[in-house]
Amino acid sequence: MDSITLIIDYLQKSNAITVAVLIWLSLYFIMVNWIFLYRYIVLTFWLKREKRSLESLKMGSKRVLMSSFLHHCSPSQKITQESGDYCIFDATQKSTKGLTFLSIAASTSPFIGLFGTVVSILETFYILGKTKASITTISASIGEALVATAAGILVAIFAYSYHLVLKRKAYEIISYLKMQIDILLQYR
Repeated sequence: MDSITLIIDYLQKSNAITVAVLIWLSLYFIMVNWIFLYRYIVLTFWLKREKRSLESLKMGSKRVLMSSFLHHCSPSQKITQESGDYCIFDATQKSTKGLTFLSIAASTSPFIGLFGTVVSILETFYILGKTKASITTISASIGEALVATAAGILVAIFAYSYHLVLKRKAYEIISYLKMQIDILLQYR
C-alpha cells in the first residue's frame, strides 16, 4: 500500500473530531511554514541592508544609506534620541510580525492534537464496552488515536523553532539600527 492509500484509509476509520483536529493541524502547519519562509526572506534582506548602512557609517559617512530603515523612518534625516526611539519601536513592530501566530501555534497545537487523541481513545473504550473486542483491535485503535498527538507535537516543534529563528533575526535588525543611531547621535 502506498502512503496516500494509508492516509485515506486512516481518515475513513477516524471519527469526525479526529479528522477535524488533523485538518486544523494541517492548516497550522501550512501557515507556520508560509509565515516562516516569507518572514525569513524579508528579514534576511532587511538585515543585509542594515549591515551595509552600518558599515557605511563606520567608514565615515555622516548619513545612513537610502536603503536603511532609518532613512525611511526619520523624514527629516536628522536623527535625535526621540526620533531614534520611534524608529526602533517601529522597526520592532515590523520585524516581529508573524511571531504571535507562531507562538500561538507552538503552544496550542500539542493540546489540539491531544484533544483528538483523547476523543479517539474514549471512542475506543466505548466500543470496547459495547462489544467483546480483542486486545489487538483495541491496541490498533489506540495506536491510530495517537497520530493526532504526534501531529500536534510536530507542528509545535516547527512553530517554536521558526519563532526562535525569526525572533533572533528581528533582534539582529534592531541591534544594527541601534548601532546606526548611536553613531549618528555622535555626529550631532
